[in-house]
Amino acid sequence: MDLFQAMTVYVKVVETGSMTSAAAQCKMSTTMVGNHLKALEQRLGVRLLNRTTRRQRLTEFGVAYYQRCLEVLGLVADSERLAEQALDEPSGTLRISAPLTFGTEKLAPALSEFALLYPRVKLDVMLTNRRPDLLENGLDVAFRLGAIEASNLIARPLLDYTLTMCASPAYVARRGAPQTPEDLRHHDCLSFAYPAGDDWHSVEKEWRLAGPEGEVTVAVSGPMLINSSAGLHQAARTGMGIVMLPDVLVEQDIQDGKLLALMPGFNPPSRPMHLMYAQDRYRLPKLRRFVDFAVQMWGKH
Repeated sequence: MDLFQAMTVYVKVVETGSMTSAAAQCKMSTTMVGNHLKALEQRLGVRLLNRTTRRQRLTEFGVAYYQRCLEVLGLVADSERLAEQALDEPSGTLRISAPLTFGTEKLAPALSEFALLYPRVKLDVMLTNRRPDLLENGLDVAFRLGAIEASNLIARPLLDYTLTMCASPAYVARRGAPQTPEDLRHHDCLSFAYPAGDDWHSVEKEWRLAGPEGEVTVAVSGPMLINSSAGLHQAARTGMGIVMLPDVLVEQDIQDGKLLALMPGFNPPSRPMHLMYAQDRYRLPKLRRFVDFAVQMWGKH
């Protein structure tokens, strides 16, 4: 029996509440999880769990042993990090979270360069428009859009996440180009459906623009509301209407003439973007190198 693996399996069983869930996290069969628990109990000579067909409950010894396993596994992890720091050679798995559009259009292409620089680092990337908790999700670093809440995480400012108002040449030829915010009331404006609670939720029905005389808000309407930037992008390219989309998504189309930037004197809102990580994790070479890489690529200079 591999005692270290058996302890790891036992901790997962306790934390997930079932052998089936622990098996999924440990990437082994439920039968193998049961075998690890049985072997561990035989080695210790005492029962850790009282199991029935419907539920499982820790024994008194099982509770104490679980706490000791956490200590032992934590010491092992600390020892591995200490060795990595001593070598100062980036290695291991780096877990990254980023917003979907930025991650697809900018981060993923840049990671090929990072992988060439540090071949011993394996990249585990989560693209989501939610804000996953770094600790709960086992993340090393996260790109965050919008205002950030006070926390014990380090937040490195990156370039603002900006939008451009644009439409296809076909749409402009058919309907004309708006010259002022008021003109947008008479155009087909396609909007992104931000989830409730998002600080851009109001952008669905009202577009805010910064003009020569300050911010202007105009009510817009159109034939489609969609919760996909990629879908909104494709609809704009086919001439369905006017959109406000992230520059990272449309800048190449504008350069190629597939989309036309509209109303250059009125700027859509922008969002701050930060790179966030825990101070104690920054000691790891893999994270330090990635932070340096990301700041060089997208940092505010």
